Amino acid sequence: MTDFLTRARVPGTAEDPGAGETAAARTPNGTTDVRPVHGFAARTTGRGHAAGRAHRRSDFRAARRLRALTGVDEELLGRVRYERNKYTALGGVVLGTAVVAAFSMWNFASEVLGGFSLLALVPTVIWMLFVLNLDRWLVTPQPNARQRIGPVLMRLLIALMLGAVIAEPLVLRIFQTAIEERVADERTGTIDQLRTNLVRCNPVPSTTRDVPSAHCDTSYVLSFRATPGGRADELVALRSDAAVLQQRVDKETARQEAIDAQVRSECARLIRIAATGLYERSSECVRLRDKAREYRTTHRTSENETRLAGMNSDISKIEAGLTSSRGTFLKARAAGIEQRLAEERAKQKEIGVLERMRALDQLASGNSVLFVGIWLIRLLFVLIDVLPVLVKYLSGETAYDRMLTAESNSAVTIHAEEVRLTERRAMANFEISQDTVEQEVRRSRAESEAALREHTAAMNIRVRQAVNALEDELRRSAAV
Repeated sequence: MTDFLTRARVPGTAEDPGAGETAAARTPNGTTDVRPVHGFAARTTGRGHAAGRAHRRSDFRAARRLRALTGVDEELLGRVRYERNKYTALGGVVLGTAVVAAFSMWNFASEVLGGFSLLALVPTVIWMLFVLNLDRWLVTPQPNARQRIGPVLMRLLIALMLGAVIAEPLVLRIFQTAIEERVADERTGTIDQLRTNLVRCNPVPSTTRDVPSAHCDTSYVLSFRATPGGRADELVALRSDAAVLQQRVDKETARQEAIDAQVRSECARLIRIAATGLYERSSECVRLRDKAREYRTTHRTSENETRLAGMNSDISKIEAGLTSSRGTFLKARAAGIEQRLAEERAKQKEIGVLERMRALDQLASGNSVLFVGIWLIRLLFVLIDVLPVLVKYLSGETAYDRMLTAESNSAVTIHAEEVRLTERRAMANFEISQDTVEQEVRRSRAESEAALREHTAAMNIRVRQAVNALEDELRRSAAV
């Protein structure tokens, strides 16, 4: 195993497609001796080999880019080449998760923008790159990661939250038809209910005192310039007066007809006057005629009949006006209702994300099978997004992880030793500098002391010379 890991890369193989045509031979001491193979070039010439080599190079570059998504060190991974396929596959999982996230953001942005738009590409690309880099950070091998459960749990939690965010637009996309039908039914029901409330709260008023129902909200009450209620009050009053007058006219007419019948009955008979021999009306007939005339004069039956005819004419005109006014009111109410319905429909333009989520929850709450299916799909997309982290940490510790940990620990140790060495070197330089300064101080002190002694000696010599000169002077003076 150690021999395999420490074996040098052999140029010309699949692991080193860009190298020359050489072959490797094992030497007795275990190292690799690379020797050129002269016959290999001759056997591999031709267009077929050139195309195959170019295809292998293309595959190698694609695999290298996929492995770059996992954050591995190619130089270190080259020592355990058999794990390249594993990290290439892991890079494919990371890329697939980013593509799923991009598709989710595309659906979400399209719903927000109200349909297909090139502007949706901007958040889609940004979201894809963000998820791609986040997943790359989550699966990037970390030294000593298996010994710390905290970072692993944190990465799993981030992956779960990210998966939940990515899954919801995809679930809404899958159940788009059912959601739109549900929202359309709800909107139709809202319009119908609004129409019913507007009709109920704005009835055709029969009088000026008609008020809306107590169960009607003020938002359902429409305002009109004129209503047929005022003329209705006038019509009711006029009908009442006409009915009273009709009863009076009927009563007076019946009384008048009774008197006229008596007059006709009495006046039909003639009485012969004996003196003249002529026939004349009886005095009772004259009296009844006077009574009938007086009755007509005092009760004004003709005027009352004329007045009643005028009332009936006015009633007919008011009824015709009310019919026209009621038709106008109904048209105005219909126009007001249609305006309110148009305003309500204007609010119901495109189906928003929150409205879709609410409709989906309503669909799921009424159907247990659909509820289970929705959550299974959600969990599926969450699992797809968590796959990079699961694949990374459930695959166990690999040889690359152990080598990375060893190199990291070695780098830490080397760095610590370098720091200590730098510290010791700095301390040594400091001690050397300190000793140099102390030597300079001692040298300066010794020079100062030497200069002082020289000065003292010179002064002593001068004093001694002066004393000698004075003694000589004294001797000369004494001799004279």
